[in-house]
Amino acid sequence: MSESQAEPSAEQLVAELQKVKVADLLFHTTSMLASLAYGKLAPETRDLADAQLAIESLRALLPLLPEEQRGSVQQVVSNLQLAYADAAAG
Repeated sequence: MSESQAEPSAEQLVAELQKVKVADLLFHTTSMLASLAYGKLAPETRDLADAQLAIESLRALLPLLPEEQRGSVQQVVSNLQLAYADAAAG
């Protein structure tokens, strides 16, 4: 294995983590949760309990997001809640 393909050291990982902004990580997390929730609502992979947990997690994170990101995530939550209601009724 060449030097450029070697795994990063613990110090390098810590240095990279120190560069990460928590707000960016929160937004990324909301994106992942939304994707998971939509996937759990799909007919072929339906898991309403998991979808509900993802939606509630998104709702819990909303107040922690920077204000400029809150609106778009709130819209996603609203859409997911409607999709959940449709899935639960069907």
